[in-house]
Amino acid sequence: MKLIETPIPGVVVLEPQVFGDERGYFLETYNEEKLADLDFPHIFVQDNLSFSRRGVLRGLHYQWPLAQGKLVQCTHGEIWDVALDIREGSPTFGQWHAEILSEGNHRSLYIPEGFAHGFAVLSETALVAYKCTAPYRYEQDAGIIYNDLQFNLPWPIENPQLSPKDEKLPRYADVASERRPQFELIFEIEE
Repeated sequence: MKLIETPIPGVVVLEPQVFGDERGYFLETYNEEKLADLDFPHIFVQDNLSFSRRGVLRGLHYQWPLAQGKLVQCTHGEIWDVALDIREGSPTFGQWHAEILSEGNHRSLYIPEGFAHGFAVLSETALVAYKCTAPYRYEQDAGIIYNDLQFNLPWPIENPQLSPKDEKLPRYADVASERRPQFELIFEIEE
């Protein structure tokens, strides 16, 4: 397993070793011990699976104050997956990183706690599996509209299909301050 840093600290790409031959392939999608050796310390408590058709856009979602980190993988099809830093006070606030995740590249993208997450389906259908660092809580579910001009994300699809819930998401500027993720600077003191 290979861990690839992105320009935003905490947002990382995981690339597994794939063993393939004429029969097909095998890979580990998750190995806690190997990831711990790569200084990837996250523990996951919930797995989710999403099926979508071409042109569907899901997001931008987050949970607050019980924030969720997500390890996202597309096991069938292809998606444009994005992590957007919306943590108040973060030095990378407003920055985003996107990856093409597909059944062909087998990559996963880790979206840290306090980031908004969304994806657009580029293939006919897509099956997306993701692990979460905290359980889903309805009362803490939150999001911002995918086309918020404050962030100006270059979505690779036009006229996306949205859920009724996602159509009604607010702009970030309209999110109440207590519903906005906060950046926490943690100092480690060496003795």
